[in-house]
Amino acid sequence: MRTAIALGGNAIASESPVTVARQKARIGETVDAVEALTDRGHELVFTHGNGPQVGQSLVQQATADAPERPLHVLVAETQAQIGYLIADQLEGAVDGRIATVVTRVRVDPADPDFDDPSKPVGPYYTAAEAAEKPFETGEVTTPDGDRAYRRLVPSPEPTAVLETDAIRALVDGGSTVVCGGGGGVPVVDDGGDAVVRDRGGDGVVGHGDGDGVVRDGDGVDAVVDKDRTTRLVASAVDAECLVMATDVEYAYRDFGTDDQRPIRETDAASLRVALEKGEFAAGSMRPKIEACLAFLDDGGERAVITTPDEIDAAVAGDAGTQIRP
Repeated sequence: MRTAIALGGNAIASESPVTVARQKARIGETVDAVEALTDRGHELVFTHGNGPQVGQSLVQQATADAPERPLHVLVAETQAQIGYLIADQLEGAVDGRIATVVTRVRVDPADPDFDDPSKPVGPYYTAAEAAEKPFETGEVTTPDGDRAYRRLVPSPEPTAVLETDAIRALVDGGSTVVCGGGGGVPVVDDGGDAVVRDRGGDGVVGHGDGDGVVRDGDGVDAVVDKDRTTRLVASAVDAECLVMATDVEYAYRDFGTDDQRPIRETDAASLRVALEKGEFAAGSMRPKIEACLAFLDDGGERAVITTPDEIDAAVAGDAGTQIRP
């Protein structure tokens, strides 16, 4: 069986500051589960989030006396950093080679999220702290169900993964692949007409050459939701199972209230009704649910939401939220 596993950024680094030692320890917690999967013949593809990591990079950059690096470059840096740590921890736990692919994704420069940023990154703030920040923030729900605020950046929809052929070839060749980190580095190709400008007003950060090919310099300041990119990767490599490994054991109904209850078994139609009723928060569980549904619509056999240490049990059908077509 071919299985795609998405490791959430908060599941890798849930505490601040985000240190290498903490990330290695959290990633290491998944090794036993992953080893059990490979022992049962699973071919694995990993993606991962980078919200806490890129958020910390933004904070560090704001206080550093050094040349500023665009957000899309910070995405690439954290993608390579986390990919290396995942590969390092997986060494010896999986059969064959481990390949880490720094991944780019194509986005539409006219995507409305550039004008109305929706992606929360970085640490949680109180309302008072958020009011003092020089950037846009929005209200979110913490893993404990509390209300807080985080920095908001543009999160356009990914339309294609540029490294799809390379990723598929590596998986077909027997490699365990780590890719799509942080949703991938967002790049644009607008046919040479439009440009995308840095929201800070410092000039063009994306453009196209008119021939349908993304070229150097086409990175755009945004963070693509890794769950949406994960769905594209999982479908592209013909994965049968998609695992969303996050920092809660289940998707919940009425999350954050006294009436919250876990969703253990469901189907796509029932989950879509709950989604349309607004059951799932936009900054946390909603994109995971949407990605799972899209994966099943594309022919996937099953999607699962669980914690990293329950991956093996969840793939076996004994833990987490089990979603079937």
